[in-house]
Amino acid sequence: MNEYIPVLIFDWIDDGHEVRWAHDAAELPAGDMCFFLSYEKIVDKNRLMQHRNNLVVHASDLPKGRGWSPLTWQILEGKDKIPVTIFEAGESVDSGPIYEKAFVSFSGNELIEELRCGLANEIVDLCRDFVSGYPDSAKLGLKQEGEPSFYPHRGPEDSKIDVQKSLLSQFHLLRTVDNNKYPAWFEYKGRKFFLKITAKSNLDNAKE
Repeated sequence: MNEYIPVLIFDWIDDGHEVRWAHDAAELPAGDMCFFLSYEKIVDKNRLMQHRNNLVVHASDLPKGRGWSPLTWQILEGKDKIPVTIFEAGESVDSGPIYEKAFVSFSGNELIEELRCGLANEIVDLCRDFVSGYPDSAKLGLKQEGEPSFYPHRGPEDSKIDVQKSLLSQFHLLRTVDNNKYPAWFEYKGRKFFLKITAKSNLDNAKE
């Protein structure tokens, strides 16, 4: 989200808000609202009490899909319409009252950077809406209803390609790998090989 957060910061400053940006919750000053965006650490209760509202945005239909990498897991499930939920941070992971849900739709051929971009833009919109409607927006929280489900951590093993299967059958996996951080890979005759996936832009296709 670091690429997109400055857009929010400048918009809020232009609207007359005082904004601070930190990469560690220990550095946070007290304030009215705090947005924890792609922050992967658990924040303790004392730190949360510094703010009237502590907001998290999660790419799942909470309480379903709590946990890690919800966008990736749903793309792997073959979903193209991804729910995005803004909610109040609670003492347990992804459990607080829900303020608003939206959806981001994909065509089914986007790679990881395009998926991240689409999600980030929706996150920015939800954060903007919450602040523009504040304090009334903070009164709209609804308790999560239903049985929760959880997505686990993803690791290098989750980017492994099965050489016995077709690339088409594993295309959703290829869409979600990061060529630099966690590339697709396979083993053959005792060696480990890496695959990198890129796509021609729509602009390139239009020129042909």
